Amino acid sequence: MVEALRKNPSWKGRRGPVVLVIMDGVGYGKHAEGDAVADSKMWALRAMEAASPHTRLKAHGTAVGLPSDEDMGNSEVGHNAIGCGRVYAQGAKLVSGAIASGAMFEGAAWRKLVENAKRPRAGAAGGAMHFIGLFSDGNVHSHIDHLKAMVSRCAAEGVRRVRVHVLLDGRDVGEQSALDYVEPFEAFLASHNAKGFDYRIASGGGRQYITMDRYGADWEQVRRGWDCHVLGKGRQFPSAKAAIEAYRAEKPNVIDQDLREFVVAEGGAPVGTIEDGDSVVYFNFRGDRALEITAAFEEESFDKFDRQRRPKIEYAGMMEYDGDAHVPRQYIVEPPSIERTMGEYLAASEVRLLAISETQKYGHVTYFFNGNRQGKFDERFEDYVEVPSDRVPFEQRPWMKCAEITDKVLEAIESGKYSFIRLNFPNGDMVGHTGVYQAVVAGMEGMDLQLGRLRAAIEKAGGILVLTADHGNSDDMYEHDKKSGAVLRKADGSPRAKTSHSLNPVPCIVFDPESKGEYERELRSESGGKALGISSLAATCLELLGFLPPEGYDPSVLVMKG
Repeated sequence: MVEALRKNPSWKGRRGPVVLVIMDGVGYGKHAEGDAVADSKMWALRAMEAASPHTRLKAHGTAVGLPSDEDMGNSEVGHNAIGCGRVYAQGAKLVSGAIASGAMFEGAAWRKLVENAKRPRAGAAGGAMHFIGLFSDGNVHSHIDHLKAMVSRCAAEGVRRVRVHVLLDGRDVGEQSALDYVEPFEAFLASHNAKGFDYRIASGGGRQYITMDRYGADWEQVRRGWDCHVLGKGRQFPSAKAAIEAYRAEKPNVIDQDLREFVVAEGGAPVGTIEDGDSVVYFNFRGDRALEITAAFEEESFDKFDRQRRPKIEYAGMMEYDGDAHVPRQYIVEPPSIERTMGEYLAASEVRLLAISETQKYGHVTYFFNGNRQGKFDERFEDYVEVPSDRVPFEQRPWMKCAEITDKVLEAIESGKYSFIRLNFPNGDMVGHTGVYQAVVAGMEGMDLQLGRLRAAIEKAGGILVLTADHGNSDDMYEHDKKSGAVLRKADGSPRAKTSHSLNPVPCIVFDPESKGEYERELRSESGGKALGISSLAATCLELLGFLPPEGYDPSVLVMKG
C-alpha cells in the first residue's frame, strides 16, 4: 500500500476536474503523404494546441521499456508508462533477456513442458510440443526469434515432435508479409528435420479472424482458433505457404490479419492436432489477446463456446497475462512487477476518479493503466465504465464510440463528482490498423468533434484537459522507402498501406482555460539531455491536481514557477 500524496501548497486549484484524453494511435508524422492525422480537419485539437502550452513526447522504444528505439510502441506498454509514471523493462525485452541468459530454459515451467512432451504416450514414442502465437517480428505481441529459440531448444533437449500454429500478422508488420516469415521458417524447420526431428507448421490463420480476440469482443474468433489448432477443423492445405497463396489468389487484396483459418494435412488427416499428453506454449508475451484462448485451455467450467473436447495437456503462456487472477497457471518468463501507479496513489489520496473507454480499449485505461492489475484499488473512489464496441470491421464505423464515451464524460464533468477522469478514444489505432485511409480520416474528424464538446465542457466547468496519445499509428498510413522517404506503391500505382504503429512522437497539450500562472507556458521537452516520454504524463497530471509527484516518477512537462 502507498501513502497519500502530499499537497503542493503553491497550487491554487481549479473549479473542475483534470481530464486525461488518450487519443490512441495519434502522433506527429514525419511524412506529409500518408499522415492521416495532419490530413484531417481536426479543428478543435489544433485550436487547443495553438492556444495552449504543448510539447511532443516519445512513445516508442526505450521510452516505454522496449529493447531499442527501432521498436514501435504499443497500447499496452504505453498505458503502463502513462499510468505508473516510470519506465519498466517490458515484454519483448524481458523475453529476449531470459533467452539470452538461459533463465527461460532453466525455469520449472519450461522443464515441465519439455519432460511432458518427451514422455511416451499410447501409440507413440512421445507427445508433441505445440507453439501458438503471432508469427512475425513486429515485437508488439511476440517476436519470431523467440519462437525459433524455443524450437531450437526443443531440439537440443530431444523433443522429437514440434507443431507450430501460426497467427499471421499484417498489422504490426507489412500487410501482406506473411510469406516473408513462413518461407524462411519452413527452411529453419527443415534444417531440424534433416537431423531426424519431426517439426512442422500445423495450422494457422489471420490474427483478426482466429484466436486473438480480446476483452470478450468476439468469442467466435477464439472458437475458430480452437477448432483449427486443437481439433484440426478447417480448410486443408499441404502447407502454410500453399494456404496463403490460395487465399491471396482468391482475394488478392486480403490483408494477412484477415486470412481465414487453414489446417496443414496429409492424406486428408491434420498433421498437428493437440492431443492428450502434449505440451502447449502460447508464445505471445502481451496479455490482452492471450487471456481468452488461455481460458479455453485452462478453465474447467467454460461456457463461451463448445470446445467439443479438452485435451489433457501441460499449458503455459510466455508470461503471466493477469497478475491478480494468476493467469495462466504456468508461464515461462516473469513479467515486470509494476508498483506505485498513479491510480493507486490517487485512491490512497481519496481522489474520486473515473476511467472510461469502449470495449476495444477499456482494459487499457483500467488493467494496463494500473500496472497490469485487474480490479480497483479502492471501490469508494474509483468508477470504471465500459461502452460496448460495435462488432463490425472498424473501417465501416470509423467514428467508433467516441460520441457515446463523450456523452458519459460530459455527464461526469457536470456532476462535479470526479477530480480526475481518464479516457481513451480508440479510433487512431483501431481504424489505423485497417489501412483504409479514408476511414482513418473519418475517424479522426469524428473524434475531433468530440474533442470540441470536451473543450466546451471544460471551459464551463473550469477544469483542465490533457491531450495526448499512447503511440503513433494514423500519422503514418503509407509504407515509405527508408532512404528516400518516397511512398512505396502497388502494381496499380496506389500507395502501399502501412497498418502498424509508427515511431513518431505524440502530443502533450495542456488546455487550462483558468490557468493562474503557476507554471511556465513553455513545457519541458527533455530532462538530462533525453527527450521526455509519455511516462512524464503521470507527474504532469498529479501536479495539475495539486499534488507533489512521488519520488522516482519521471519529471512532469510542467515547469513550475517559484
